[in-house]
Amino acid sequence: MSTKNINGNNDFAATPRNVCVYCGSGPGINPAYVEAARTLGAALAANGIGLVYGGGSLGLMGEVAEATLKHGGRVTGIIPGFPIEREAMMDDVDELIVTDNMHQRKQLMFDHSDAFVALPGGIGTLEELVEQLTWAQLGQHKKPIIVANIAGFWTPFLNLLSHMKSDAFIRAGLDVRFTVVGEASQIVPAVLGAWAPQREATDEAILAKF
Repeated sequence: MSTKNINGNNDFAATPRNVCVYCGSGPGINPAYVEAARTLGAALAANGIGLVYGGGSLGLMGEVAEATLKHGGRVTGIIPGFPIEREAMMDDVDELIVTDNMHQRKQLMFDHSDAFVALPGGIGTLEELVEQLTWAQLGQHKKPIIVANIAGFWTPFLNLLSHMKSDAFIRAGLDVRFTVVGEASQIVPAVLGAWAPQREATDEAILAKF
């Protein structure tokens, strides 16, 4: 595994929060998907939130990274060595981590992130989203998970989860906790809203010591 600081930008070194965005390496056929990726990237930068993503320059991955950089945000790309050419690795991110395999990539994306967002994408995006939902369901993390249901893209998946619950495969006490938004402009407010109680709890704990 190798880590490289690409452009030496340390302006966001003190930024305490990063959001991991899972999304497609293609643009999809609906222009709303690309627009959502651009809107999200701009919003992350505007709020001083770092982007962690799959490291590619194609499709929605490239769009969200380029928009974040364009608006002065910080981007960390994490990509395995084997798909670098196929996914056209983006060289102008702030930090680029090349991993030995997919498992290492996913773990590092988790470790570097404080919340997760799923934009439209393919099987890889679905797998990454489901993995975070599973880890949360099993109590392995409490990081916010936002499903960006742009133009109804995730509706079939949400219906599948409802079907699993109605057939008692998602049982009481094992609820899958996540937030669904329909517009890209709602993603960052949803993340900030999910983080707010954690900050308040921390403040209360500090005050309790005095």
